[in-house]
Amino acid sequence: MSALYAFAKASLLGAAPAINLLTDTIRAALVTASYTPNTAAGGDQYWSVASANVVGTPQQITSPTVTGGVFNGAGVTYTAVPSGPAATQILIYKDTGTPSTSPLVALITGWGSVTPNGGNIAITWDTGANKIFAL
Repeated sequence: MSALYAFAKASLLGAAPAINLLTDTIRAALVTASYTPNTAAGGDQYWSVASANVVGTPQQITSPTVTGGVFNGAGVTYTAVPSGPAATQILIYKDTGTPSTSPLVALITGWGSVTPNGGNIAITWDTGANKIFAL
């Protein structure tokens, strides 16, 4: 299951804070099950609500594209992720440099989980119609 955050939907349609998937720094973060997302209207809006549950270092999605309402980009690799709790979710957000102003965009769940062991974790996005996410 994946979901777009309600605030992100409004931002993508022109509300502040603006999100431009092609020109903004968009990151993918692995997060633990300790983060309980609220993607509904009035729910979670900024990275600061989830940043305490991060696994590894969030990675920038490079080579972003938007075609026919579908967002895609290059896969990401988290290097030398220290041993710790399992990552069960991928959170996509716009990085402004400040967690309290970095808008959440999408949450990807249902892909399983990965328990870090000091090695790299590589994420390859869906090659089907939805890629990273579709509007």
